[in-house]
Amino acid sequence: MPKYSLVIPIYNEEDTIAELYRRVSSVMNRLDGQSELILINDGSSDRSLNMLRDLRNKDDRIRYLSLARNFGHQVAVTAGLNFAQGDAVIVLDADLQDPPELIPEMIELWQQDYQVVYAQRTKRHKESWFKRSTAFLFYRLLKFLADVDIPADTGDYCLMDRKVVEILNSMPERNRYIRGLRAWIGFRQTSVRFERDPRFAGEVKYTFRKSLSLAINSLVSFSRVPLLFSTYLGLFSAFLSLLMSILVLYWRIFEVKSPITGLATIMIAIFFLGSVQLIGIGILGEYIGRIYEEIKGRPLYTLAEVSGFTKEESI
Repeated sequence: MPKYSLVIPIYNEEDTIAELYRRVSSVMNRLDGQSELILINDGSSDRSLNMLRDLRNKDDRIRYLSLARNFGHQVAVTAGLNFAQGDAVIVLDADLQDPPELIPEMIELWQQDYQVVYAQRTKRHKESWFKRSTAFLFYRLLKFLADVDIPADTGDYCLMDRKVVEILNSMPERNRYIRGLRAWIGFRQTSVRFERDPRFAGEVKYTFRKSLSLAINSLVSFSRVPLLFSTYLGLFSAFLSLLMSILVLYWRIFEVKSPITGLATIMIAIFFLGSVQLIGIGILGEYIGRIYEEIKGRPLYTLAEVSGFTKEESI
């Protein structure tokens, strides 16, 4: 049984896989125990899967999973955690923005009885001001609104003890936000700080749309504040409607010629109340949509190919 498991999701990373393997294997060679490298092909359309097969033939420490289609980053990480066997499991991305050379420092802290060691970014190199600003605001907003203390400026790059991984694997929810679930589980947690490097090669996989979807998922999954917001917004609009009704009656009785009592006032009130209703319906829809996803009971992912594990399967 390996002492360390490294879990890395892969999606169209043919330009980075060779350098990724070189740097990760160099770190693995220096570790104080047997290790395995689990690569998860998340429905790549380039040569990524063929490159994983070649690496498997070259190095028996490598195991890989190939998902039947693209299920998304969080599901790919979940698949890797399901198959990881190590006493300590390290999750990192394939773009080399998460430096593998940080792993020995994480292991030192794990050996000091920390069950979760997460990497915390202190600086982002060669990222646009828009990306830096939105990321800064998102993490602070999530930390403020979430029901659990999710550390700011942290991604999925972390080391987790076997206890934490087993609890994480037992969680049945489908809309997964790994860093939030990791914080919810608890245990002793600490951080290592690093400056985030630019992507080594290839295109950015987390587009603005995907980042926004992840942000909404994290807020809905770990906070009831959006529901409370819709309630308070409804109460506020009801108060304004009552106030407006009183004012309109006053104007109709005492200010008959007031232009404020015309069509414009009615249209503004209709648009305002309509927007409040749509916001409330949208927030409710997000939560109901998650209930719908949970009750369907479909598997979280499907596998097309498995190689390197004790029990190999092809589906």
